[in-house]
Amino acid sequence: MIYLKDDEFKTITSYIKTHYGVNLTQKRPLIEGRLSNYISDLGFDNYMDYFEYAKNDRVNDEMTMLINKLTTNHTYFFRENEHFEFYKDIVLPWVDKTLKVRDLRVWSAGCSSGQEPYTLSMITQEYLGSAAQEWDSTILASDISNKVLTIAKNGIYSREELSDVPHSWIKKYFRAHDEQRFVVSENLRKNVAYRNFNLLSPFEFKKPFQAIFCRNVMIYFDMPTKNEIINKFYDVLLPGGYFFIGHSESLSACDHKFKYIKPSIYQKGY
Repeated sequence: MIYLKDDEFKTITSYIKTHYGVNLTQKRPLIEGRLSNYISDLGFDNYMDYFEYAKNDRVNDEMTMLINKLTTNHTYFFRENEHFEFYKDIVLPWVDKTLKVRDLRVWSAGCSSGQEPYTLSMITQEYLGSAAQEWDSTILASDISNKVLTIAKNGIYSREELSDVPHSWIKKYFRAHDEQRFVVSENLRKNVAYRNFNLLSPFEFKKPFQAIFCRNVMIYFDMPTKNEIINKFYDVLLPGGYFFIGHSESLSACDHKFKYIKPSIYQKGY
């Protein structure tokens, strides 16, 4: 085990918080546990030399690799399914009734390896049915990690990973990749646009969203950062639009203007 020195811990956590918003100031054992063997395998015997290498690596994007190792990218199809039921039963009918221009705008922020945006896209396509071709229904999916974005873009999942997807949907939206894995069909893939995006960056979008999913992401932010990001989400939502966070998260202690709908679901007022 390579142990973090106090100055190394302060330097690394301060940099990550300033540039990525991720608060690891209470996560010293996690940093040591996830990085010790990794940096040793790379040939480093201390964290500062590795950190300087990560900051200066432009070829392999080692800093993104570092962030990815220190945050959890655990996700699966239909995770926290109540949100998807609400999206199908409430959000999509509301959009269908109120929009004059058939332009559905949904953002999966912190999309990880793609299961959330692909789930949203399948539900959307099922709801729209034969009218889908009349809509622009591309889901925006963003993450800070190029590694998970590559996995998402490739869209290859095992049988086990697809266990919660209806069999008829697997036949419709996936094709066999090999004996144990399936790959997302081109038709579904073209309805998800992946983008590397840091939530500390300005939210510069041409049009507002009707729904934003940012689930189990803000647990890494301290309260000032969380307040800043939540209000940026509010500003880029269409009035009446919905904001989804993780079941284990809450906005109760945050400074925001959202209307509470039910646990982990909020709405921007008209």
